[in-house]
Amino acid sequence: MIYYISKVIISSILIVLISEISKRSSLIGAILASIPLISLIAMFWIHFETKDVMKIAKLSKDIFWLVLPSLSLFLLLPILLKAKVNFYLSMLISCSVMVMIYYFSIFILRKVGINL
Repeated sequence: MIYYISKVIISSILIVLISEISKRSSLIGAILASIPLISLIAMFWIHFETKDVMKIAKLSKDIFWLVLPSLSLFLLLPILLKAKVNFYLSMLISCSVMVMIYYFSIFILRKVGINL
């Protein structure tokens, strides 16, 4: 149980740290946020827990194919916010579009023989 609590605390600290840095410098915050920290942390936890490098390789490959759909959020959100759409509605729309693009991308990837 202490191990899981440690994982949550370490992961949470990184997220809070990036959030706090972003308040002071959006550039540095963006650089830190653009680093796939969640992916890296997950890979380290998987390695620490299982030592299964094939699981890590599969996760890494799957992440690669799903990065492009995730970028739709960062493209659409600023457009909506600049158009004066309410923040929460902008997030809802951006996340919804992103999820739809995820489904579409997975569908297309399967059609071309890439199974995630």
